[in-house]
Amino acid sequence: MYFIDKHTSSTLEVKKSKFITHIFPYSEFDKQMTNLRNEHPKARHFVYAYRHLNEFDQVVENSSDDGEPKNTSGKPSLAVLQGNELINSAIITVRYFGGIKLGTGGLVKAYGDAVNLAISEAKLLEYTKECLKSLTVDYDILNQIEFILNSLEIKVDNKEFETQIKLTLCSSEEKFEELKEKLSQKNYLIPLIDI
Repeated sequence: MYFIDKHTSSTLEVKKSKFITHIFPYSEFDKQMTNLRNEHPKARHFVYAYRHLNEFDQVVENSSDDGEPKNTSGKPSLAVLQGNELINSAIITVRYFGGIKLGTGGLVKAYGDAVNLAISEAKLLEYTKECLKSLTVDYDILNQIEFILNSLEIKVDNKEFETQIKLTLCSSEEKFEELKEKLSQKNYLIPLIDI
């Protein structure tokens, strides 16, 4: 599965109709919809589709034709997101009608092509489920531990300084397995604790 972490847009013109597709992280959906409606007051349609993971790691998806004939725009847009295995991502296609009717088949193709174009111009990142773990270390080895964490690209979410330093770490299970291996190679007997 993949996701988008940066807003990208592209424009497709079909028989004088303009399809301006914006693809962005799902968390920005409401803000983007408001912004686009304000930026494009003369546009006829704001078709959207999104897919995201809920707190139970289930894929939630939705789409809207926003006044286009039923199932000619939202569903084809969602199908493109599904086909590209995108999650935690959303698209909004702003359509300016060019005066020539495209028909239902033409609309399905135009919206699908518009979303494919936006995805091709966006940077897709591979999704890996992350979890939190803690690691408590002595002050004298903190620099070595931080070097290992940086080399494995494990994020340090928090540091608590007391008699020892408690690090809250965020990464994938695979990276944490690599960390355990590196710690044992250096003879650091430090347990990784699930949070």
